[in-house]
Amino acid sequence: MPAFSRFLRYFMAVGRQGSIRKAADELNVSASAIARQILNVEAEIGMPLFERLPSGLRLTAAGEIMMAAGSRWNKNMIDVRAQIEDLRGLKRGHVEMAIIDALAKGHIPAAIQSIQSRYPGITVSVRVLENDAVRKAVASGEVDFGILFEPQSYRDLSVRAFVEVVLGFVTRPGHPLAEQSETRFSACTGSPLIVPAEPLAVCQQIAVLEGATGMEIDRKVSSDNIQMITSLVLEGSGIGVLTSLDVITEVQAGLLSFTRISDALLRPMTLALCTNSARTPSYAAGLVLGEIENGFAQLSYSASMKRAEENRA
Repeated sequence: MPAFSRFLRYFMAVGRQGSIRKAADELNVSASAIARQILNVEAEIGMPLFERLPSGLRLTAAGEIMMAAGSRWNKNMIDVRAQIEDLRGLKRGHVEMAIIDALAKGHIPAAIQSIQSRYPGITVSVRVLENDAVRKAVASGEVDFGILFEPQSYRDLSVRAFVEVVLGFVTRPGHPLAEQSETRFSACTGSPLIVPAEPLAVCQQIAVLEGATGMEIDRKVSSDNIQMITSLVLEGSGIGVLTSLDVITEVQAGLLSFTRISDALLRPMTLALCTNSARTPSYAAGLVLGEIENGFAQLSYSASMKRAEENRA
């Protein structure tokens, strides 16, 4: 193993453990070998990487930078190994992706299942995060790609595919609103609402509607979990306010109805499949990306509603 990679392996173990002795036990090497590597690099860069405390070792600012660089280096080495295996004709590799909560059902699990059946040598890790956390994970290189709302203002992301998602009322079939394909926000006046709470991205759109209309809505329940809001609507606790993406599976199954909020000031939200603009995806990541891109249009409002109508027919 090259000297630099050996140092990073030792350094990152000490950073995780906060102790040279514990790192030595983890790596099954001598504590003196680890200490020597760290001291040599500290001397070379002219700055300490750790604070030496009575309770153990703690990363300095320089150490934090080195730790982040080590994480990126490890990730890049995994990609390099995967690409070398590709040259040998092996469909292997590990793919890291980050998605928002609304995508934890439907198209994404189906795409992963398709990849696993076609390429059993590829493993996939899926992180379900808040919208901004997805962006940060892609931008920092922690994941190979991510799916998030409103990415266009970030230069460190490249958009591979996108669809428009709209806001609407979610009701049980048979509710008066369920008979309408779209209506104005004022249609919920006097009705108990189940609304998203921070940090869900849709909160901003609801705030815009409240401010523009001057309405006082009856917030019966609020939640930061889409599944909880969906379940409460299914139980008959009130009218939900969510995006078409959030309930696409339930609408297509005929369990819920979605009525678009048609106020002119409300613009669709952009859902995008993004990669890091400074990195080329590994071969394995490219295969998973391609599978997800192929069906990405299914996540749009028009496609999901059309499919729901076909299912009802």
